[in-house]
Amino acid sequence: MRLDRWVLLLGLLLCCAGCAAGSSGLRPTTSADNRAKGAEVHTQLGQRYMEQGDLKGAMEKLQKALDFDPKYVPAHTVIAVLYERINDPANAELHYRKAAEYDPKSGSVNNNLAVFLCKQHRGAEARPYFDRALADPFYETPDLALANAGTCQLESNDYDAAEGYFRKALDRNPKNADALYQMARVLYLKNDAFRARAFLQRFEALGAPSPDALKLGHDIELRLGNGEGAQDYATRLRQQFPDSEQARSIQATARQ
Repeated sequence: MRLDRWVLLLGLLLCCAGCAAGSSGLRPTTSADNRAKGAEVHTQLGQRYMEQGDLKGAMEKLQKALDFDPKYVPAHTVIAVLYERINDPANAELHYRKAAEYDPKSGSVNNNLAVFLCKQHRGAEARPYFDRALADPFYETPDLALANAGTCQLESNDYDAAEGYFRKALDRNPKNADALYQMARVLYLKNDAFRARAFLQRFEALGAPSPDALKLGHDIELRLGNGEGAQDYATRLRQQFPDSEQARSIQATARQ
């Protein structure tokens, strides 16, 4: 399942350079302000430790953040990401769902849960959360959620629903690279190679080549009967990504 392109939209935290120095004296109290500040500071520390690869330290800080405030949504979001990283999907889902429970109208929070469910091959469960994300009038990047929803439906082999989401994403942002690539992919899978070529050309115009896109270009040109164009994509793939699985696949096919 190709979900490695998807961007997990935290959209929740701003790291502060001085937060470490200010955290040492914090203790859970009955003060709402202190609890909120403690949760914020320890979440920021947890995120920073995770970025530095100190996953144990990150876990300790994030758990402490939730000790300060068990309903602090950014802490649930970041610890969910951490649980994903250590391959504990059950606890990741628990915290993604808690974040959505405590902030049910947030576009980014609902998108995060939906993306997670899609990674678990649970596209039908994910769809309502994408819809909730898109219903948030303050959500700043709806085109990303639409592209994510389309990819989710594509991986569930619902090509028509996927195409609909990608078109809506491109209506919002015509330069959404992921939506352009995935639109080319779904049209190729629907045996519409001519229109697939047009969307892939728009993707390439953004200057973001990838092994997947070059392999798709090769396959589109072959389907259109353009052997020279297919060979051009194969050459670019070997030159730019010589060790990629996609380059090896084309080389193996050529030897047959």
